[in-house]
Amino acid sequence: MSMTDPIADFLTRVRNGIVAQHDIVEIPASKLKREMARILTEQGYISGFETRPRDADHPAEVLAVELKYADDRRSAITGLKRASRPGQRYYVDHSSIPKVQGGMGTTIVSTSRGVMTGHEARTAGVGGEVVAFVW
Repeated sequence: MSMTDPIADFLTRVRNGIVAQHDIVEIPASKLKREMARILTEQGYISGFETRPRDADHPAEVLAVELKYADDRRSAITGLKRASRPGQRYYVDHSSIPKVQGGMGTTIVSTSRGVMTGHEARTAGVGGEVVAFVW
């Protein structure tokens, strides 16, 4: 299986983990995925994450994402959507960064100043590639 879109894979693994009620999802690590996990943690969508080194089972570094649930086992994440795709990139300037669920959700934007939320990018006055929406 060739991985053409690792970010879509990241979102799908998190989505599947939630459906299966897993506590931890393991995802092949990358800088962008680590930054996305950092934002998801800061925004309260996941409990946290850690990077595990390569070992006999995993030829590459693994990102262990700790999913977050309410007391009734409802996930903190209602939905995840890939915005920019390898075949159809989605770039915006800071004034047209989309709001998710009327500002209730989070837009993840990859900018020249690093990966940040849509809100941070708007405040910083930088645009970039809209990577994903979370709500």
